[in-house]
Amino acid sequence: MVRNWVQTELGWEDRPPISWQTLSAAFIAGVDEAGRGPLAGPVYAAAVILDPDRPIPGLNDSKKLSEKARDALAPRIKEQALAWTVTQVSAEDIDRLNILQATLLAMQQAVAALARTPELVLVDGNRAPALSVPVQTVIGGDGLAPCISAASILAKTERDAALLVLHEHYPHYGFDRHKGYGTALHLAALEAHGPCPAHRRSFAPVRRWMKTP
Repeated sequence: MVRNWVQTELGWEDRPPISWQTLSAAFIAGVDEAGRGPLAGPVYAAAVILDPDRPIPGLNDSKKLSEKARDALAPRIKEQALAWTVTQVSAEDIDRLNILQATLLAMQQAVAALARTPELVLVDGNRAPALSVPVQTVIGGDGLAPCISAASILAKTERDAALLVLHEHYPHYGFDRHKGYGTALHLAALEAHGPCPAHRRSFAPVRRWMKTP
């Protein structure tokens, strides 16, 4: 399902989708996020404009790629794309805004930080941030549009790298293994140690183990 959202003076309008498959990749930015579900760490978003003259074989939904494949593709995307950005919104801001709004903010910031302005933005999923250019949501877009695939890979690899750094500061939580998701290992660590500063206190499994005065 594809939705084309255009911001007007009267608000958002849902217009007939633009046939993005007929546009040059040089005019399209793909956007995706990583880290909506975890109990800790920032949520990340990436925006990528691919170079049609420098295709990157192997692009796909980051969840369908091995860690090795993602780590090999990420530097190629950064080197060969016409423009790319990765942004993050902190756990503190997630608690303040809620995870949906924090994710949309990260996407908005990623598009705004691109070195060139796209004519169309494709966002994976069914929710789009407010942008100054036309934006379309594409359900399953990280497996359909190469630019979204590239964005999903950058967001995922950047977030995974950040969680490895977080593990160095708080090794007893096992962030290097579960990347902040609510696994049995992570929940057991929360029970034993309570949340660390990187945990999202608005998330129910974290609230359960917060120490009260």
